[in-house]
Amino acid sequence: MYFRKRFVIAGILSLSLFTFAAGSESGALFGSRAVFATSLTNDLIESSEKEKNEAEENKDQLKSGLTNVQSLIESLEQEKSDLQGYITELDSDLAVINDKVDMLTAQIGEKEQQIILKNEELEEAERVEKKQYELMKKRVKFMYERGGKSSIEMLLDSESFTEFLNKAEFIGKITAYDRRMLDKYIEAEKAVAQKKAELEDENRQLYEAKDNLRNEQEAMEALIAHKQEEISNYETDIQNKEAAVREYEEEIAAQDQIIKDLEATILAEKKRLLEENKKAIVYDGGKFAWPAPDYTRISDDYGNRMHPTLGIQKFHAGIDLAAPTGSRILAAYDGEVIAAGYSSSMGNYIMIDHGDGLISIYMHASSLLVNEGQLVVRGEQIAKVGSTGRSTGPHLHFGVRLNGSYVSPWNYLG
Repeated sequence: MYFRKRFVIAGILSLSLFTFAAGSESGALFGSRAVFATSLTNDLIESSEKEKNEAEENKDQLKSGLTNVQSLIESLEQEKSDLQGYITELDSDLAVINDKVDMLTAQIGEKEQQIILKNEELEEAERVEKKQYELMKKRVKFMYERGGKSSIEMLLDSESFTEFLNKAEFIGKITAYDRRMLDKYIEAEKAVAQKKAELEDENRQLYEAKDNLRNEQEAMEALIAHKQEEISNYETDIQNKEAAVREYEEEIAAQDQIIKDLEATILAEKKRLLEENKKAIVYDGGKFAWPAPDYTRISDDYGNRMHPTLGIQKFHAGIDLAAPTGSRILAAYDGEVIAAGYSSSMGNYIMIDHGDGLISIYMHASSLLVNEGQLVVRGEQIAKVGSTGRSTGPHLHFGVRLNGSYVSPWNYLG
């Protein structure tokens, strides 16, 4: 919680109400007529504080909007990932269909080749049948032209029974041969025609199966194209959201700069007022700012503990805030730097007098940014975190002394 900085400024006499005591040896203010301000402020500070608060509210709203957009991006990315996984499955199914189409195409090619062969066989059978039929006609014609006699007449013209039997056998053989060959070729023609019909039916079925697969293939390709279009839409949406994120980040950075500039104005004005009234400053009871805002954890608390380097039970007169090397150390409250130096145990350290016997101490810094006698205000950076002196790692040891004795910093921290 951010508490307002306040110092009670004593000893500022109003010229319209008071006069200086001539020849006063102590140079003190007129007794009970001293006026104490309730805050170290003026119109510039108050207007800057108001603008700073407004900028921080705007920043909070922008950060909320940024979080919402980032959540939308995460959701869109997940949906896009799920869709890509689905497309991968569809691609796998399509590959199976393509393989089946290729297999059916090969089978159709084989069937068509078989049909071509059967057509050739059928044509050959029809040619042989026709040839056999022509031969039979020639024989009949020859027999007719040679005598015009029928088979009965030829038999009756036999001069002996033996000749009769021979003629009958001969005529029977010729007739049987002709009939047998004709029947054979007719059967062959029928078999070839039947096989051709079967092949054509199988080919028709293959074409139907191929057409069905083609339809399924086209439907699958259309579905994949549709899903890819959805992915493209997701990517466009994500790009738009990312552009919105960049705009939010730019706006937040702009608000940060506004806040930073206003804080600098407030600090400078408070330091000016503090400089003007430093001899009259006393602590007004305000809460301390957190002295290491970039800390990651409290590595040691105030009170008794086992000392990390000495290995003995020892009272720890502050709190240790583990923080990255070089991160900020801030003045906990307005005051005057009464010490800024180095010791073997404290390392680089700073002590700030806040008035009324209240002093804050900052130890183990990597570098100091203020000097003894300098006035600082609450939240002003005074040093950088380090591990100088008796230290086991980068941290800030923050302590508070009241009237010469260490007290718990938690009594003052907000």
